[in-house]
Amino acid sequence: MLSRGFFGVRRPKPPRDIPPGQYYETGFPVLTYGPTERVSTADWKFTIDLGEDGSKSWNWDELLAMPQTDIHTDIHCVTKWSMLDSDWKGVDLDVFFEQAGVDPSEDYLMVRSFGGYTTNLPVSDVRDGKAFIVHEFDGEPIAPEHGGPVRMIVPHLYFWKSAKWVESIRFMDQDAPGFWESNGYHMYGDPWREQRYWGD
Repeated sequence: MLSRGFFGVRRPKPPRDIPPGQYYETGFPVLTYGPTERVSTADWKFTIDLGEDGSKSWNWDELLAMPQTDIHTDIHCVTKWSMLDSDWKGVDLDVFFEQAGVDPSEDYLMVRSFGGYTTNLPVSDVRDGKAFIVHEFDGEPIAPEHGGPVRMIVPHLYFWKSAKWVESIRFMDQDAPGFWESNGYHMYGDPWREQRYWGD
């Protein structure tokens, strides 16, 4: 006679299609490489590197004074869970570009986090309402283990591209791998195409 555990965990059925190879998750798993960063709102600052033109930075109060967007979206983790209908609040990345007076001509950017984590993205994948700098999840401040006080979300890509504890952006003429991309993760990360690792 087989125990119930022999058959594994029974997963709830998602209310709609999710990317191939994913399972429906009703919670919010915590997955972090290394220690959880603890960044106070008093110390937090977000910077866009403008190259020869210097840089533009925003502090916590300036972030909250910017036009805010409510984001209702699905997220998909490379470790194969998908959370549907998540709610966030923050600022469209295009607003930062506008306030910095930059219309990026470069094709790529690198996002850097407090603690040194980095991830690369095509500029076209963070324009036109595709990426946000967020400070609330489900109506509450984002917990440190989920990337608070402020993280980036790029919902249409695997969630490792949505950097926790976001600190800065710099533009690049050519694509270059960030932390996980240097360790075997896909350079782009489309969940619907299962672009998890090199060669996918």
